[in-house]
Amino acid sequence: MKSFENAAVARVFEAYPPKVRRKLLALRRLIFDTAASTEGVGTLEETLKWGEPAYVTSRSKSGSTVRIAPKKANPSQYAVYFHCRTNLVDSFRTLFPTELKFEGNRAIVFDESDAVPTDSLAFCIAAALTYHRDKAAALRR
Repeated sequence: MKSFENAAVARVFEAYPPKVRRKLLALRRLIFDTAASTEGVGTLEETLKWGEPAYVTSRSKSGSTVRIAPKKANPSQYAVYFHCRTNLVDSFRTLFPTELKFEGNRAIVFDESDAVPTDSLAFCIAAALTYHRDKAAALRR
């Protein structure tokens, strides 16, 4: 598991209830693994946005921010958040209509008892982390 380089992010994870913390740490690992195996993404910056762990392609600028956090309204749920002004979640909803649960145009939501479909979620994360690069490539065609 990648160690925390940002002490503020580490403190946020430490404050989560143990069960949801384990789930979010698994998502964190998936985000870093996906970034490492996705061409053009490069090193991720782990930071806080709105007080929640966020993963940014600040060096390559290839993608859109991905955030993870427990759901405030329902503590047994947690989510992966995507920028709401993209078409990412709408695309994911079309590709994975029954495999993933969505919230509006910004999140994939899990209950702490759910088995996470890691292949599908890794696809979604890779799409977010390459969103700007892929959008620019489409404009050049």
